[in-house]
Amino acid sequence: MLDLGGDLVALFRAVCDTASVSGDERVLADAVEAALRACEHLEVVRDGDTVVARTSLGRDRRVVFAGHLDTVPLTVPPNLPTRVVGEGDAAEVWGRGTVDMKGGVAVALALAAELVEPAQDVTWIFYDNEEVAAELNGLGRLVRNRPDLVAGDFAVLGEPTSAGLEGGCNGTLRADVRVPGVAAHSARAWTGSNAIHAAHEVLDRLAAYVPAEAEVDGLVYREGLNAVGIRGGVAGNVVPDECVVTVNYRFAPSRTVDDAARHVTDLFSGFEVTVTDAAPGARPGLDDPLAADFAAKVLAVTGGAPGPKYGWTDVARFAELGVPAVNFGPGDPLLAHKDDERCPVAQLALCRDALRAWLSGDDAA
Repeated sequence: MLDLGGDLVALFRAVCDTASVSGDERVLADAVEAALRACEHLEVVRDGDTVVARTSLGRDRRVVFAGHLDTVPLTVPPNLPTRVVGEGDAAEVWGRGTVDMKGGVAVALALAAELVEPAQDVTWIFYDNEEVAAELNGLGRLVRNRPDLVAGDFAVLGEPTSAGLEGGCNGTLRADVRVPGVAAHSARAWTGSNAIHAAHEVLDRLAAYVPAEAEVDGLVYREGLNAVGIRGGVAGNVVPDECVVTVNYRFAPSRTVDDAARHVTDLFSGFEVTVTDAAPGARPGLDDPLAADFAAKVLAVTGGAPGPKYGWTDVARFAELGVPAVNFGPGDPLLAHKDDERCPVAQLALCRDALRAWLSGDDAA
């Protein structure tokens, strides 16, 4: 059971310690659903392993807060259960999901239970399968099947931002670059052509590649293109007739998916390139009045200035719907997916306090 009204750090650790690698979120989704159904002021809807809870107070505007329940795989040995290192304001919680992004989930759960009469109606979405292929994404499934559940005037993604505000996001594209060869017995290799050896040309182009930086609406986004997988070979005594290098391109939101696909195809001219997965980025959108209001009031609590989100997040889905959205949550995004994920407990409280003040209509925020 999750205690939504108790200590925030204890709730955070309980959410993290309920392992929920992508595709295996059921136990955590069950716990989230049960805890939210105990809140009489919320209407709760379950869609697969996505849980939606919302107020219906007839407010002038509706805010959507979304966070994904899944994490990347655990380490070996597993980096769970969580552990606390340090004391007081310097304490950190270590373990899988502490950065990406169960801190944001814990903050949202606590506020969903606490804010019985927020100043604006709120939809809280806790969804599955964000860390895997786009077609599996639980928020995308809601957009397709229950668009009414994601409708709103403004959205906040609880992705890690070190309790700062990050606008927009880069797009992402994965592609397979196929290198051909000719099979032969490895004892008579001269009768064939080794595809794995020939893959050096693909890797050389990647090593020489200089990622671009692009200014979009006042924020500078850094691109990246990397090999993220390689496969080839059929047996220990056969010269391989094919090698496939999988590349991941993170592109600025000023580019479309088609632009990104052409860029990758042009870079690997002479090879067969197949795009296997892609999602567009999102421009910052901080000139929208609702986004500007959120930025002004939240940053008055947390300090700092808006920055870009280098990774892809589901702000892009809201952007496609015409809903301005930002990223705001605890945890250093540079530690996302790392074996030593850890989140300062002070950032949990800071994000909770800033969101609580804004959603409550507190002019002091």
